[in-house]
Amino acid sequence: MHGLPASGVSSRDQNAGRTILLLVCLELMTIYQVSAQDEGSRKLSSFLGDQFFITTQLWEGRGGTSIVVAQDGTVIAFHGRNDMVRVSDDGGITWHDEKSMQGDVRNGNAIIDEITGNILFLNPGQKGLGNIMISRDNGKSWFREEITISPDGFGFYPGSVGSMQAGITLMSGRYNGRLIMPGRIYGPQNSNDVEWRSYHYSTALYSDDRGKTWMTSKPFPVLGTGEAALAELSDGSILYNSREHMSLGNRYLARSYDGGETWIEPYLSAELPDGPRASSYGCMGGMIRLPVDGYDILVYSNLDTGAGEMPGTVGGSITREREKITLWVSFDGGETWPVKRLVSDGPAGYSNLAAGRTGTASEGKIYLLYEGGPAGRNSAVQVAVCNLSWILDGKHISSFIKDTDYTNKKEY
Repeated sequence: MHGLPASGVSSRDQNAGRTILLLVCLELMTIYQVSAQDEGSRKLSSFLGDQFFITTQLWEGRGGTSIVVAQDGTVIAFHGRNDMVRVSDDGGITWHDEKSMQGDVRNGNAIIDEITGNILFLNPGQKGLGNIMISRDNGKSWFREEITISPDGFGFYPGSVGSMQAGITLMSGRYNGRLIMPGRIYGPQNSNDVEWRSYHYSTALYSDDRGKTWMTSKPFPVLGTGEAALAELSDGSILYNSREHMSLGNRYLARSYDGGETWIEPYLSAELPDGPRASSYGCMGGMIRLPVDGYDILVYSNLDTGAGEMPGTVGGSITREREKITLWVSFDGGETWPVKRLVSDGPAGYSNLAAGRTGTASEGKIYLLYEGGPAGRNSAVQVAVCNLSWILDGKHISSFIKDTDYTNKKEY
């Protein structure tokens, strides 16, 4: 019989104990790192400081329908009209040459799975048989998976999730971890012809199994809508912001209190334009909530001009006078939008947004991807990088947020 060490514990048990201790230490380190990042994300001050603004052209022609920031701070801009992406690993100061995802993902949209860190780019396909491109290394490489999408209660499938603000992961309450992104139903004929535009409606796709299967929400409660954005607020509700094609006016908004399954309380924004104000034909715009816990600070992008005109037919297309891409800010979850700043005075078109991450080169930055340039609204795809101080343009944050401890506020 072999003897035991003086302690009475075998070497095998000692090694097992060391392994368990090491795993516990690694787990504690991970928790500490996550906690430190969460702590940093609560600091509104990271989006303030000295004003910062730069612009870079990413592509010629139309495109640029989605932009996200990976968990390591890598900024990824998706062309959207083809499978090309451009990546920045220094917070948007410089950009690598375009790279193909090597997949058929036209009219798709991006989303960061905050639970796994994966980057997904979804294409709904036809009749609920779509595909998704996945990156597990912050945009360096991609692989393709098939997905299924269930129809809505009318039996209709989303015809597109392209030309939408990127999706989000819900991070609070009963639906914590759910993936959700805006989508569009093209009506009973799945047609974008003018005669069918009054039957269009915005919707949302959501997944509770990390993107393998997707459900279609109940319709956004306004017909003639499409091309939208959504953001989770601090109370767990979701604010939906949609383009509309039929009436002279601004953006339509609604809310969900059940994780994006149902949209209620629709209203027409008194302040946010939907393309040129003098036209009923709207324009894709972006909306995000800044990742600052305890504050519902939203940023919205669209055109700020009254130079448009009404189309000749109801629901008709008229894109002349698309110009003056602008950013708006709300400090109360979209109830009011007291601040705006012009980004570019020239021709402009579709736009969408992303926000930087604490502890990375992207920290404190706001990213605006938009079509436009001196040669015309469809001439190029630009990315503007700024901070909240730049949008405030000399106005002090205390004029809009009365909490004097805004640099370190903790809600949870």
